[in-house]
Amino acid sequence: MEGFELLMLIYVFVLAIFVGFELITKVPPTLHTPLMSGSNAISGITIVGAILSAGMEEFTISTILGLVAIIFATINVVGGFLVTDRMLKMFKKK
Repeated sequence: MEGFELLMLIYVFVLAIFVGFELITKVPPTLHTPLMSGSNAISGITIVGAILSAGMEEFTISTILGLVAIIFATINVVGGFLVTDRMLKMFKKK
């Protein structure tokens, strides 16, 4: 039964890649800023979960993965805010 579960996980992962790509390519430029803000909120939640995972008392693989998740989610949040700020500056009157 483990092989079937792994196959289904791979299937869902590949399907999510295709659906995500199609959704992202169909987003008009005027919606990028609100979607970036939503993405930053989701990454903030990811940071909280990663801190909980990395802060375990025992040093296991989940601690290492939690640390990696903290790093990547922080990069995503900071980059997202920089891009959002830059896009909002384009709409300000000079």
